[in-house]
Amino acid sequence: MTKFRPSRREVLKTSAALAVTAFAAPARAATPPSEAITPALIAAATKEGVVVWYTSADLQLATMVGKAFERKFPGIGVRVERAGGERIFTRIGQEYAANIHTVDAVSTGDAAQFLIWKQQKWLAPYVPEDVAQHIPAEHRDADGTYATVRSSLCVIGYNTEMVKREDAPKSFADLLDPKWKGKIVKGHPSYSGTIMTSTFQMARDLGWPYFEKLARQNVMQVQSATDTPKKVILGERPVMADGNEYNVLLLKEAGSPIEAVYATEGTPFIVQPSAIFGAAPHPNAARLFQNYLFTVEAQRLFVDAGGLRSVHALVTDKAGRVPLSAIKLMKDDPAAVAAQGAEIKRRYSEYFRV
Repeated sequence: MTKFRPSRREVLKTSAALAVTAFAAPARAATPPSEAITPALIAAATKEGVVVWYTSADLQLATMVGKAFERKFPGIGVRVERAGGERIFTRIGQEYAANIHTVDAVSTGDAAQFLIWKQQKWLAPYVPEDVAQHIPAEHRDADGTYATVRSSLCVIGYNTEMVKREDAPKSFADLLDPKWKGKIVKGHPSYSGTIMTSTFQMARDLGWPYFEKLARQNVMQVQSATDTPKKVILGERPVMADGNEYNVLLLKEAGSPIEAVYATEGTPFIVQPSAIFGAAPHPNAARLFQNYLFTVEAQRLFVDAGGLRSVHALVTDKAGRVPLSAIKLMKDDPAAVAAQGAEIKRRYSEYFRV
């Protein structure tokens, strides 16, 4: 029975190699050969009949992806188990500690989890054809155990009925202007993985003194990166310091008065990997499903229906959106986020007291 280690920070401290290779750059010789969707794989998966997918994707989107897979491969059902990334991490750890193997495939927004699962040797090396051909090297694990299936941005935003475009903040520095005192809402890294990741990137690139100054702006503190856009469209605060880009874009498309701002200093980039487990009860269905998630068809669902971003070379951004290539991005570092998580929460809480 594999021992479950609940502390990501302690696990990563014992693995210097993993800590410096969150998403390895050039693929190494150890990378397994890529595999295509073949009649033999489909037949083997159909015999298993089901794939169990743990995901932190929005339930409506996850269900849509599952149904699309079922239509493409009749006879194979997708059991969607949707929860937040931290709950998924805890659940899998508890299941494996009890020698229970339920999950086949997993996709979450916390990339640090994949480092731990890989270190514990729970992930199965598997490289879908699209990953090898169209996913950039920096978004593929060098040993082929996971890759970025979707991504998102953490953006500034404002209420277009309360703030004129020319007056809206253009940068993180602009949020420190006295005119925004008492008018900003912000998520908290103790609750949100997206905000944890964005806080790390901003502290690294802008320095912790930035947060000390921002805290003096009488910021409304909420939990989630999905809460901040809601506060903005309700008019409770006209400006948000951070929040999920996809929520902002979907709300805007639905007619809500909100606009995203991509800070001139750079916008935090959140990678969201996918992997399959070595002890998956439906290994062939897991491989087929993992392969499908990286196809252009599935990637377009993530982009068009989910408002997310794709790093797939053949998948363009949804019409009307600022292309990812045109946005200055801050670099993600999942290993550093996991290793520094407790310190990030401590320092942040010193400035933003709830």
